[in-house]
Amino acid sequence: MASRGKSGKTFITMLLIAVVVFGLVYVGISLTSDLGKSKTEITVENADNQLNKLYKNIQVSNAATIKGQIDIDPVSVGDSLPDISKFPVTVESSTNSYVEIFSSTEKSGTGTDGWLNEVAQVFNQAGIEVNGNTASVKIRSIASGTATDYIRSGKYVPDAFSPSNEYWGEMVKAQGVKTELVTKRLVGNVTGVVTKKAKYDELVDKYGSLNVKTITDAIAANELAMGYTDPFASSTGLNFLVTALATFDSSNLLGEQAVQGFEKFQANVPFIASTTLQMRDAAKTGMLDAFVMEYQSYVNAADMQGGYVFTPFGVRHDSPLYALGDLPQEKLDIISAFAAFAAEDAYQRKAEEMGFNGHEEYMAELETVDGNTLSAAQKLWKEKKNGNKPVVAVFVADVSGSMDGEPLHRLKQSLLTGQKYLGRDNSIGFVSYANDVTINLPIGKYDTNQQSMFVGAINSLQAGGGTATFDGIVVAMKMLQEEMAVNPDVKPLIFVLSDGETNEGHSLNDIRDLIEAYRIPVYTIGYNANIQALQSISSINEAASINADTEDVVYKIGNLLNVQM
Repeated sequence: MASRGKSGKTFITMLLIAVVVFGLVYVGISLTSDLGKSKTEITVENADNQLNKLYKNIQVSNAATIKGQIDIDPVSVGDSLPDISKFPVTVESSTNSYVEIFSSTEKSGTGTDGWLNEVAQVFNQAGIEVNGNTASVKIRSIASGTATDYIRSGKYVPDAFSPSNEYWGEMVKAQGVKTELVTKRLVGNVTGVVTKKAKYDELVDKYGSLNVKTITDAIAANELAMGYTDPFASSTGLNFLVTALATFDSSNLLGEQAVQGFEKFQANVPFIASTTLQMRDAAKTGMLDAFVMEYQSYVNAADMQGGYVFTPFGVRHDSPLYALGDLPQEKLDIISAFAAFAAEDAYQRKAEEMGFNGHEEYMAELETVDGNTLSAAQKLWKEKKNGNKPVVAVFVADVSGSMDGEPLHRLKQSLLTGQKYLGRDNSIGFVSYANDVTINLPIGKYDTNQQSMFVGAINSLQAGGGTATFDGIVVAMKMLQEEMAVNPDVKPLIFVLSDGETNEGHSLNDIRDLIEAYRIPVYTIGYNANIQALQSISSINEAASINADTEDVVYKIGNLLNVQM
């Protein structure tokens, strides 16, 4: 009997163990059943219900339709540019006999981006005489695309211009500005595609090598998630656009074969950044397999070493130096003297310490492209960048009491100027908010009639009340959800224009999961704003957040809309 009792206890113990093991396995299966789904995929299943629940708690009204007078004249870039003082002079001239040089920011900034500033400071201290007078230089730090806008519009033309690459010089020349190439190179640099090491190895195994041709093939085949920067503003973005077009038809960058190839490739590009900073932020999220960057920036980014591979492409970024306009001989001689000074061994060695002069073996893949072709390529990009997916955007404007006066005036001005960039194939809607939310303009195709109503809605805005920013975003998402139910093959966007101070309605925590689920980028433009609050909204889906003060908001929002719309 004792033996049988012992056996019974053993059996019961084994049974209990089996039950526990089975329970653990069952729980494990239950827990892992959702592992194949991302947080976004899980949230999407309930997103519509969550959105409807939030929407019901918001007081929403519809404004009467008001038409405004539209301006059919093309965009005047010069009119939207801020005063040149917005862009810092990083080295002041030290004598009366001097030249002013516009310099791209990677060599006229701070730290490892300050090479040209250091050279200019030593030049100004050296007491170099040109035509009997002690010479000096004045350096103004300004991005190449923006500098080109100033020069081509005639808003401000310096004595000399050193963009990142030759394309900007060609575009200035094509505009009719007298342009003399003083030197093809102040300092060596190249641009390239930065690819995750694992993805790089995978593509090399399949294609044999990695270059822009195999990269565009991989993107077209949906095998590579890559982002690049705005070719209207970014030297690297413009270089990539031209190089990509050349891979489809090098004999005719704008021909039918090149355009068709570009459309197929562009349809699978998940991300176009307005700025290099936005591209870097997106890269840190791990969302992208690859992105574009200059080598000098790449080699100075410690977090990228080892885990990424740099592949050069396009024309070199050797910082050519141009003299502009009808300059007196003395100024031409100062520019030449400065170019020769910068070429001296001591300053080139300093450049190497800052990450320049790498990939010296790399030769440009393309011959020089004339400025008219470059401008046409930018226009083509604007027309084709969204492929066959039209954009549907809702603008969400803060009209709370804190926006009264100058902030609301600048908001109106920036929208009235920016609406010229919206594109006739796209659709837009307009929402404003204070304590409650008003639908000023339901979503509609951006034809002349919709444009007139958009202008009328902007002009009718008045400030007063609290700030329910996230209620405004919920209403915009509801409008987009309804539009996508009818037209699912569209690209949804939200633009929030605010001072960033929320004190009414829902919070960011209430709607964060919803924004993630719908994957709608929320671009924010701040007016004398709490920019950190706005950045927290935009960062959810890797959208840009612009801290636009009252001086340059019109130009910045024009650039943003030009890229995204």
